[in-house]
Amino acid sequence: MSLSENLEKLSNAYGVTGREEEVRNLLIKLMKPYVDEITVDRLENVIGVKKGKKSSPKVMLAAHIDEIGLMVKTITKEGFLQFVKMGGIDDRILLAQKVLVHTKKGLLHGIIGSKPPHIQKEEERKKIVAYDELFIDIGAASREDAETKGVKIGDPVVFDVKYAKISDDVVIGKAFDDRVGCAIMIEVLKMLEKTDCTIYAVGTVQEEVGLRGATTSAFGIDPDVGIALDVTVAGDVPGVKEFESNMKMGKGPALTVADAGLITHPKILRLLLDVAEENKIAYQLETGLPGTTDAARISLTRQGVPSGTVSVATRYIHSPTGMLSLKDAENAAKLVAAAIQKLKAILT
Repeated sequence: MSLSENLEKLSNAYGVTGREEEVRNLLIKLMKPYVDEITVDRLENVIGVKKGKKSSPKVMLAAHIDEIGLMVKTITKEGFLQFVKMGGIDDRILLAQKVLVHTKKGLLHGIIGSKPPHIQKEEERKKIVAYDELFIDIGAASREDAETKGVKIGDPVVFDVKYAKISDDVVIGKAFDDRVGCAIMIEVLKMLEKTDCTIYAVGTVQEEVGLRGATTSAFGIDPDVGIALDVTVAGDVPGVKEFESNMKMGKGPALTVADAGLITHPKILRLLLDVAEENKIAYQLETGLPGTTDAARISLTRQGVPSGTVSVATRYIHSPTGMLSLKDAENAAKLVAAAIQKLKAILT
C-alpha cells in the first residue's frame, strides 16, 4: 500500500495515550512484510527489527502511536460524562466536538456539550469554557442508563473524525500527530531492502504524556543512533508570526536543530543536511520550538545516543483534525532512508 493508504488506516484507528492496542495491532500488520521480527515490550511499545550485518550499527526509528484524547472521570446522576484530558488539548477546541467513547460493549457516539449560549449571561459568553465545565452527552437518561450502555470510569474517548484527501497533495484527518510518523517509518522500511545497519522501528506509547515509551524502549534497544519521526507546528496560517514558527506545509520535511528537549547531535544534523542536498530533497530547519519529541529521551539513554528529529509541518496539531502535505511525508521517508544508508560512515 502507498503512504497515503497506510496513513488513512492509521489515522482512522483509535489509540488514546495509554490505550494504544488497536493502533499497535494495525502497525504490526503493516510493518510485518518489511521486518525480520516483531516484538511488543512490557510497556507495549511495538518493535520491528530489520536485521543488518553482524555487529552492524543499531538505528532506532521512533514514531509514537498514541493520540491526544479524553478519559471518563465521572458519570453524573443525569447520565452525562465528565472527563479529563489525555495529552495537551486547548480547551477552546472541545465544545461541540463529536466523540466516540470506548466501552467494554463497544463504541458509543457522543457530543461535547455545555450550557447553551442562548441562556448565558454576557460575561459568560466572553469566556473560554474550561474543560471541567464541559460534559459528554451520549443520550443516556441517567447514570444507571450510561452504565448499562457499558460506560465506566477510565474509559478512553477519541474525536470522531475520518481521513480525507482534499487535493492531490493535501489530506486532513485525526491523529496525524503521530500517525504520519508511523506511515513514514513503514515507507523507510520498504525502501531499505538491504542495509548495513540493523533497524529498530519502534511504535512508541504514551508520548503525549511524557515520552514514556521512547524512554523504556531505547533503554532496552541501546541504539547507536536515534531518529524520531514526528510532526511540527506549521506556522503558515493567519495570526502566526514567523518568529513563532517558520515551518510551512508543502516546503519539505523539517529538521530539528534544537527544541525544548533536544539539541540535535552535530553529526546527525550534518548527515541529514548533506543527504537532503545530495538527493535534491527540499527541507526546512527548525529551532526554538517549546515542545519536543521522542528523540529527547532517546538521546539521553544510557551513555547517550546521537539523535535527531525529522518532522512534517502540520496545521492544527493537537486538535481533532490536522492537515498536511503528502509530498512532505514522502520526502521525509526518502531522506531518512538515504541517511541510514550512509550512517555507518559517520559512526566508524
